[in-house]
Amino acid sequence: MGFSGWRVIKEGLTGNRGWKPQWRDAAPKKDYDVLIIGGGGHGLATAYYLAKEHGITNVAVLEKGHLGSGNIGRNTTLVRSNYMMPGNSEFYSHSLKLWEGLSQELNYNVMHSPRGQIVLNHSDAQRDGAVRRGNAMINRGDEAELLTRDDVRRMVPYLNFDSARFPIYGGLLQRRAGTARHDAVAWGYARAADERGVDLVQNCEVTGIDMKNGKVTGVQTTRGVIRAPKIAVVVAGRSSQVAAMAGMRLPIESHVLQAFVTEGLKPCIDHVISFGMGHFYISQSDKGGLVFGGNLDFYASYASRGNLPMKEHVMEAAMTLMPMIGKAKVLRSWGGIMDMTPDGSPIIDRTLIDGLYLNCGWCYGGFKAVPASGYGFAHLLATDQHHATASKFRLDRFRSGRGLMDEEATGSQHNLH
Repeated sequence: MGFSGWRVIKEGLTGNRGWKPQWRDAAPKKDYDVLIIGGGGHGLATAYYLAKEHGITNVAVLEKGHLGSGNIGRNTTLVRSNYMMPGNSEFYSHSLKLWEGLSQELNYNVMHSPRGQIVLNHSDAQRDGAVRRGNAMINRGDEAELLTRDDVRRMVPYLNFDSARFPIYGGLLQRRAGTARHDAVAWGYARAADERGVDLVQNCEVTGIDMKNGKVTGVQTTRGVIRAPKIAVVVAGRSSQVAAMAGMRLPIESHVLQAFVTEGLKPCIDHVISFGMGHFYISQSDKGGLVFGGNLDFYASYASRGNLPMKEHVMEAAMTLMPMIGKAKVLRSWGGIMDMTPDGSPIIDRTLIDGLYLNCGWCYGGFKAVPASGYGFAHLLATDQHHATASKFRLDRFRSGRGLMDEEATGSQHNLH
């Protein structure tokens, strides 16, 4: 069923009786060519690109809850490509290009809004860093603009420009950055994968990984045994737990990252704004709520909730940067389980177990990476070769020490990324 303006008008005039379910609630078969564990954005995108780009449709996505119930529905929806390190930069540039045509690609409105992101700087050193990052972005073919203090004031006059500790010196603007609707991304990829024959199996928890002679043969689930020669693990903060079923210990720690939404307000924030000194970021949703977040909770956890001290820390950063936010009422908050690697960059690779593939370690970058992650992981699963834009995301870099991509220059400490 295709979506169009004419279809919306027709259904509106006929009582909306012609709409069909967006995807089948498939029952698992006994055998597949590829099993994807994890029905979030990355897993659904992988299934879609496997079918579309490589013609592999005998695929099942196994999700222990309902599709999109994990981090794809628990994030602040930012889309950007202002990365600097080789390996990361070309990957996120590719992802942003895919975002720009995603609604047309999927025939589903993912509400991509390229409203621009302003990353503020608050010292001479930060301004120098912004120049280096902006030049790196331009050199790879993306755009970047260095803003003066007056430029920033004209664009976002409601900020606190004269804070005693963190005065605003200027900012770095990427106009193509912005936001998208997280639920719509999951639904769009799910619908498009289902149309190409992929089975989307909900309420199907994987409880074990079967192996024989060092090769995977299938999985044990709450809905029975399912066999496949290739198994893809795409479960974000649960990566370590699922990998342990195959006897693997990953260089991953799971941490909680909180996000917050205020009551609906009239349009007041036209951009995504990032505080250079407080790890605070904010935008306004299509419903009018201010969506914002900050640092990790700095302790390992599998609980999808955060602690009060970090809530206070984020609110302090909000008030420091944007005093007007103090009048808004916070309606809700949530925590996403972040799969953190030691160098702050992801993993898309084969494992030492034949037939077992891994996609994890997205740290803060998971949502913006969804299209390119699915595209690159599907390429790996289909060809056993890394896609050019994801070729640096090797698992063995943590064992060898070569090829580490420390985007934030904070060293090999999970809690600082």
